[in-house]
Amino acid sequence: MWADDAALDAAERRLDEWETSLAERAERAKTLSAAMRGLTGTARNPDRTVDVTVDSAGLLIDLRLDERIRQQPAAHTARQILETTTAARADLLRQVSDAATQSSGDDPSVQAIIDSYRSRLLPDQGSNDARR
Repeated sequence: MWADDAALDAAERRLDEWETSLAERAERAKTLSAAMRGLTGTARNPDRTVDVTVDSAGLLIDLRLDERIRQQPAAHTARQILETTTAARADLLRQVSDAATQSSGDDPSVQAIIDSYRSRLLPDQGSNDARR
């Protein structure tokens, strides 16, 4: 099947390199996944009455309201909470982007990871998914 031993050796080297490359990518993916699970996003509104923290999935895990909140209408407070939560998710997305880029550089999967987080964390406000 092989014309000569040199061709067989070259094929074996290519397979070894491919296997090594796959193992390295798998290790980077595992490390990135672990790092991303520990990320949180935080934001504070401009008048410093609302502080929000979201976990690595973008879910609210901490909400702190300043006592000055009592001086404003509930609808205004609700808007502030939603806007600050969106800002915290944007902060998380920035961290995810940084972590993915640092971990995998120009690997094509990096943009797919970032796009996936972006679609979950900051969905288009006009889409049906945003209304669920």
